[in-house]
Amino acid sequence: MAYQALPTPASLRAAAQAVAGRGEPLVVMTTLRGCVYCELVRNSYLHPLMREGKAFAVQLDVQDRATTIQDFDGHTTTPAALAEAWKAGFTPTVMFFGPDGRERAERLVGVSSRDFYGEYLNQRLETARQGLRK
Repeated sequence: MAYQALPTPASLRAAAQAVAGRGEPLVVMTTLRGCVYCELVRNSYLHPLMREGKAFAVQLDVQDRATTIQDFDGHTTTPAALAEAWKAGFTPTVMFFGPDGRERAERLVGVSSRDFYGEYLNQRLETARQGLRK
């Protein structure tokens, strides 16, 4: 599978606010270069959802200590530091955030079953969308 990165935003808060205006959570995936399960999730699930306009996803490399990113509180940090703070170092971990930085659905950690992963992802997206409407 060819490596197709997801974007890494300059500001998580700005990205989450932009997609929340459309009723969508910000989907954040922790990743690691060379992780075959990360590539599976990106290429087989997240990129197709993004092309269809059904989700907006970004990625944070758990080893990236060089790129600066603004967190949900407006503080400057790195993708690696965020992954540590969120206890999301296992890759892939897919999280669903509202514009306030709160997770709106249970995380998807790893890939336990390729047969059901798409359904697990869709269920979590719908839970997160409902959480944004409250």
